[in-house]
Formats: sequence, structure tokens, C-alpha cells
Amino acid sequence: MAGLNRRQAIVSMAAAAVGVGAGAAPELLGLRNGSQAHADHHNPKKPKPPPDPGYAHGQPMHAVQNPVHSLRDLTPPAPPNAIALTIDDGPHPRYTPMMLDLLAEFGVVATFNLIGRQVLEFPAVVRRIAESGHQLADHTVNHPLNLVRLPPATMEKEISEAHDQIAQTTGRSPKFFRSPGGAWSPGVVQTATAHGMICVDWKIDPRDWARPGTAHISAEMLKAQAADVLLCHDGGGDRTQTIEALRSVIPALKQRGLTFVAL
Repeated sequence: MAGLNRRQAIVSMAAAAVGVGAGAAPELLGLRNGSQAHADHHNPKKPKPPPDPGYAHGQPMHAVQNPVHSLRDLTPPAPPNAIALTIDDGPHPRYTPMMLDLLAEFGVVATFNLIGRQVLEFPAVVRRIAESGHQLADHTVNHPLNLVRLPPATMEKEISEAHDQIAQTTGRSPKFFRSPGGAWSPGVVQTATAHGMICVDWKIDPRDWARPGTAHISAEMLKAQAADVLLCHDGGGDRTQTIEALRSVIPALKQRGLTFVAL
């Protein structure tokens, strides 16, 4: 790859991973509904259609507010009954596949915020996330809770290397970034934005990482309203409670007329 800079080399390797030319244009952002993702999961040989332009109208999304806390903070706007499920701290070799099975069962798409070092350790799990139609997002290399206080060069490395690890593993560059612990600063936002990513926070936090019990997680997530961004976890420990809670929460929210979308 003589003559290519580091970023060009990453794009070239990502393109090779999916069998397209290095000059191919990056895929446009768009949301796909859960039923389509579920159908693709069970028909792996069926050619995948282009992303549904219903949410982004065929155009890249932009943040109205940084970081995004609600789907109303994005333009073009989401459908009025949309909610987004975001899943942090994976991939995990046990709990991420369990989460993927559950989402496929209910025809739900989600956004997985991935830790770079675990992307390198469990690449097959990451590829399964992508192949199942879910969105991929950067969650730094090492999940430093003091990201906002790190020297600029270290902050840049945490964000950019995780971005590149996801791109190299899946052939898809992440378009979204979540800061560990929801810690934000102008420097964090500027660094993520410089890499073409929209910063995403959350509205509903059941604190499932602390394992407060399935009933508590369910009760908090059932508070979700249209346009909310929900937070839960598939990494960082035993996530059985989270998966059990989602088994009842997902159909309950759907029954209220809410539609799950990936960012």
C-alpha cells in the first residue's frame, strides 16, 4: 500500500474485506426496520437491499445537538413512534450471541457500541452483529472512564483506533460514537466528529451494568417514550438479567406502538 496514508490504507483494507473496490463510496446512513433485519438473518443467501431511506431519506444524518440524547436530536428526523436500543461494552463471546438471538427472535435492530480491544479478540462475533443488520458504533479501545481528562493524543488514539479496528474487522466504518460512562467534553466531541462520527448519549438508563435485578431493569426500560434512546449492556459482566428483562420489555414496547430502529 505504498503511497497511501494511514486512513487511506484502512479504507482500502475495509473495502477488500467486503470484496469491493477501494474507491467505492462509503455507504449512506439509514435505518432499517426490525422485520427486514430478521428476514435477512434467516435468508443469508438473499441479496441484501440497500438501507431503507425512510428515516434518513437516503441522506447522511447529522446531529442537531451534541451529544445526541433523543432521536429528535438528529436530522433528518426519525418517525414519530421510533425508539433506539443501544447496547454497550461488547462484544462478549457469551452474552452478545444471546443478545443477537433475542433480537432476531423479536425482529429488532439495535446499535452495538463496541470496545476496540474486544473487537480484536472476538472478530467473529462482531461480524455476526454486522451481518445481522445491526448498527456498529465506536466505544473506544479500552473504555477509559476518564476519557475527558486524558491527554489529547491519548484521547485521539482511544477513539481513532477503535474506529479503525471496527472498520478493518467488518468492512464498515462506524458512524456513531459513545463515550464511556457518558462523559463528554468539547475535545471528545471534536475528536469523534473529526472521524465522521455522531456522538450519541441516552435518555433511558436502567443501570443494568450493576445487575439491580430483572424487575428493576424492566421497570426502568418500560418508561421509554417515542424518540428515546435506550441504554443496556451485553459486555462488562454477567448480562443474564438484561437479556431476561428485554424478553418482556421488547414486546411490551412494541404493543404500545413503538418501533425499534438502529441509528
